[in-house]
Amino acid sequence: MVAALSPSRASDFMTCPMLYRFRVIDKLPSPPTAATARGTLVHAVLERLFDLPTVERTLEAAIGLVPQEWERLVTEEPDMLTLLTEHDGRTDEWFQGAGALLETWFGLEDPTRLEPAERELYVETDLDGLVLRGYVDRLDVAPDGAMRVVDYKTGRSPSERFEAKALFQMKFYALVLWRLRGEVPRLLQLVYLGNGEVVRYAPDEQDLLGVERKVRALWAAIERAATTGDWRPSPSRLCDWCEHRSLCPAWGGTPPPLPEDAPARAVDPARSGEAELVD
Repeated sequence: MVAALSPSRASDFMTCPMLYRFRVIDKLPSPPTAATARGTLVHAVLERLFDLPTVERTLEAAIGLVPQEWERLVTEEPDMLTLLTEHDGRTDEWFQGAGALLETWFGLEDPTRLEPAERELYVETDLDGLVLRGYVDRLDVAPDGAMRVVDYKTGRSPSERFEAKALFQMKFYALVLWRLRGEVPRLLQLVYLGNGEVVRYAPDEQDLLGVERKVRALWAAIERAATTGDWRPSPSRLCDWCEHRSLCPAWGGTPPPLPEDAPARAVDPARSGEAELVD
C-alpha cells in the first residue's frame, strides 16, 4: 500500500490522536449535524452557481438553487432528513438559514466578476511515498498564471488560537498544488460566511517547505502510534464539540476494544487519505 494523508485526517491527529483512532481505526460514524449539513448545502449551491451564465449569477438565482441542491443531497444522504425533525419536516426555516449565508457571500465576492478555473477540485501528489490528497473549493487562475485558492467556511472566523488549524488546511492544498504545477499559489483565501470575514494569506516556498516537514512528521507520529497502540487523547476546548466524547477516556468513557488489525487500519490509505469536502 502507498501511504496517504488528507488534510481532514491530518487535522484529526493534530487535534487529538484518540479522535484519529475513533475515525480511522474504529470507523465510528459521524452523524450529520445542522451546521455540517447547512455547510454542505451552501457549498453545493456555490459550486452550481458558476454553471450559470455570468449575468445570471445573482443572489436570487443562488437562493433558487437551494431547494434542488437540498433534494439532491438528501437523495445521496437520507440521514440528513432527520435534521428537519425539530422543524416538523418543513424546510422553510432551513432554506432561510442557507439563504442568509449566501447573502453574506454576495456581500464579499461578486460572481459576475469571477470565472473559476476549477471548482471542488480533487488534488493529489506524491511526496516520496506519502500521497497527499484533498478537495479545493475553488481555484482562481489569473491571466499571468497566478493561483488563488479559495475555501468557503459557513461558520464564524476562529480566534487567533484556532486560526492556525484552518490555515494549515489551506497550506496543505498549496503544498499539493505547488508540487503538481511547479508554482506556489499567490494567495490563500478563507471566506467565513458566519460573520462575513475574509482571511487572506500569501504563502512562499519556505512556508510550504515547513508544511512538508510538518506533514512528514505527522505521518511518522501516526505510524508510531499505529505500532505502539498509543492513541492518547489530547483534551482541549474542542472536546465540547466532539461527537465521540462519551467514549473518550479523558472524559470517563471507554473506547471500543482495539481490533486485531488496528495497526493496518491506522495507515490504510483509504482511511488516512480519505479526501472529503471540509466545511
